[in-house]
Amino acid sequence: MKKNKISLKVIKHYETFLLEEERSQATIAKYMRDIHHFYTFLPKDKVITKEAVIAYKQSLSKLYKPASMNSMLTAINGLLAYMGLNHYKVKLQKIQKRIFHADENNLTKEEYQRLLDAASTQNNEKLLMLMQTICATGIRVSEHAYITVEALQKGYTSVNNKGKIREIIFPQKLRKSLLQYCKDNAIYSGAVFITKHGNPLDRSNIWSMMKRLCKAAGVKEEKVYPHNLRHLFAYTFYVIEKDLVRLADILGHTCIETTRIYTKTGLQKCRRIMDKMDLFSIEYSMLS
Repeated sequence: MKKNKISLKVIKHYETFLLEEERSQATIAKYMRDIHHFYTFLPKDKVITKEAVIAYKQSLSKLYKPASMNSMLTAINGLLAYMGLNHYKVKLQKIQKRIFHADENNLTKEEYQRLLDAASTQNNEKLLMLMQTICATGIRVSEHAYITVEALQKGYTSVNNKGKIREIIFPQKLRKSLLQYCKDNAIYSGAVFITKHGNPLDRSNIWSMMKRLCKAAGVKEEKVYPHNLRHLFAYTFYVIEKDLVRLADILGHTCIETTRIYTKTGLQKCRRIMDKMDLFSIEYSMLS
């Protein structure tokens, strides 16, 4: 087989390589989705050329935002490096850092409360407690399996994610409520948030349950997903403590620049701050 010809077997070998590199399951799953997408884009002979990779990049630019496109290209570049085709790798799209987050993407504390109220009204105790657990601790949705009865009894849990181990402390009110939830639902050991078969809820279960709250809560669907709860935790923590280094430790970030993304203000708040500066005083209409 030609060195620059890709096959499903090569992709499977690369998946095994990523497992041996101890990449997270979520990262591997995303890389595989992106690589299979690239595989279907290639011509029937599945021969990789620089021209084909550039054409793929151009096709992505028409369909995805720069950040999404870059994440997909990162997966492809990783595969190319594994195949010894570094000279076929493409540059990522440069993205200028924004000083604010678009307000339509931010979940406010008020909207979060409305989601909780909706879950409570619908008697969805599991989702109500899970959303509060994510938002009160800042854990990733994929880390909720570390919230166990044993951990609640200790008052903290140790999370192993992306090769890093960090301790998550439970706020006392949350810990007390979760222990009562476990008692009422006959959960005596292991993960707290489980299916009827006893397995930890997966990301898609949680995502779909949260989406079903949107109409009742009066919150736009595009704002409602598990990671936005983690984002709200991070932003609220930073507003109170102004400690970016400590926040990075809590979130499990290696790079503090990643943490900085969570602390950006919304567009409207940014505008209010700039208006307060009062550096524009003579309106155009006053000139005539």
